[in-house]
Amino acid sequence: MAVLTEKENFMRMFKGEIPEWIPRYTLGPVRGLEDFAPAVGGVAPDLLSRHRRLGGGKDIWGVEYITSKEAAGGLLPKTWDFILDDVTKWRDVIKAPSLDDIDWEMACKKDLEMSKIDRSKTALGMMAASGYFQTLMAFMGFTEGLCALFDEPEACKELFEYLSDFYCTIIENTIDYYKPDVFNIVDDTAAWGNPFVSLDMFREFFLPLYDREAKFARDRGIPICYHNCGKCEIFIDDMVNIGVNSWNPAQLCNDLDAVQEKYGNKLILCGCWDPVRITDPKMTDEDIYDYLQTIANARAKNGGFCFLATILIPDEDDTRMLHVNDVVNKAIIEIGHNFYK
Repeated sequence: MAVLTEKENFMRMFKGEIPEWIPRYTLGPVRGLEDFAPAVGGVAPDLLSRHRRLGGGKDIWGVEYITSKEAAGGLLPKTWDFILDDVTKWRDVIKAPSLDDIDWEMACKKDLEMSKIDRSKTALGMMAASGYFQTLMAFMGFTEGLCALFDEPEACKELFEYLSDFYCTIIENTIDYYKPDVFNIVDDTAAWGNPFVSLDMFREFFLPLYDREAKFARDRGIPICYHNCGKCEIFIDDMVNIGVNSWNPAQLCNDLDAVQEKYGNKLILCGCWDPVRITDPKMTDEDIYDYLQTIANARAKNGGFCFLATILIPDEDDTRMLHVNDVVNKAIIEIGHNFYK
């Protein structure tokens, strides 16, 4: 019998099948795991992701992103230099670049080359929008951004429609050149304790925009992956209804037992772990292994689960975290490949 690739093993779950082993998943390159072959890797138009590829700088809207040790090397908007202070005046500040002269076929070819994804082994995940809630917060900061949603809802909706028109034009012109295996919808609308917005506000402001993006994938039969950190379980029903098949990182602040009981392997959960626990200096290598085994036992019995258990590490040498990633990687390979035997 032919040996499955990580990609093939991962993709069979979207058919409701149990994989041969628990797939391995990351949200991007991880230091210390350069040779790690994940089940899925990402591509995004360079127009939208250049600042991330370069490790910081201004995005196409003028928001400057910086990295820090506290963010484990992740990029976040400068919190002292927001570009928009009055959402009713967004038209004076937010200017989408022209897309008229782009050779989309050539641009997509370059994006795929830069992604360095071996499509024979790794599924290709496409992302072409950075989230509408996240983008508003990047423009205004959380205090002013959240107030704007309450005080100036129509101006916010007009801004979101403008962003959506731009993003959907890009999706329409790239999706058939990328030919992704999965389509990613990304927006962090929740904190660890609670969502940032109510379910009613989610449905009024954001769900129609996600649905508009999801239609490109639904029309092509492409599975849809949803990224939302924090306690966002109240949004999952609506996202499944617009075609979402997979959710990451499915953090432990959510009632994951209830989600799995309702959806079974119809909704693939990627994550379901506690990075704070794994990085605790008191955790031995054996403790880490046992913890990952516990996660697998709780989540993977009927399929519909991926390991997403790697640690983002800042640029400076961090011997402890590099060691943890090595331990985690070896554990999820061993546990994952033995789980369904």
